[in-house]
Amino acid sequence: MRGEAIRSGTWSANPGPTRRAPLYTAEERHRRDSTRWTLVQGLLAPFQFLVFLISLGLVLYSLMTGQGAAAADLSVVVKTLTLYTIMITGSIWEKVVFGRWLFAPAFFWEDVFSMLVLALHSAYLVMLFGALGSFEQRMAVALAGYAAYLINAGQFLLKLRAARLDTRTAGSAA
Repeated sequence: MRGEAIRSGTWSANPGPTRRAPLYTAEERHRRDSTRWTLVQGLLAPFQFLVFLISLGLVLYSLMTGQGAAAADLSVVVKTLTLYTIMITGSIWEKVVFGRWLFAPAFFWEDVFSMLVLALHSAYLVMLFGALGSFEQRMAVALAGYAAYLINAGQFLLKLRAARLDTRTAGSAA
């Protein structure tokens, strides 16, 4: 279709603002606002970010100085357990709001990327508890998981912003 539009001269590289579908239907918004799992997610997300920052500092310190390997490992385990907690409670939230445990259309790509984050953190645990690889190799996997986590957190922040914009739009239309 795009090729036809280019040939006919109707295609534009900057077609102007496009209207996207709201993130939530009215029923989903009501379920989101009335479930305790929204509060749980709202509390766990900044807590997980704090755990991430502390762990990142410990990991980088250990890699730079060669000291504090046990603290770095422990911090990554705590970060991973926090990630599992937010993933489980997030799945419950998604079931309550959208009727699906995971991969609801509104959060499909965030959930896909979350699986990568989980896989990397889980690989770290396998390496740690299976005594696989060196400390530096484990930390490389942890840092890859942390980079993926940052991207995933950005995805969710963009969705939070979209939800707020939808709420404003719905409020001004009413």
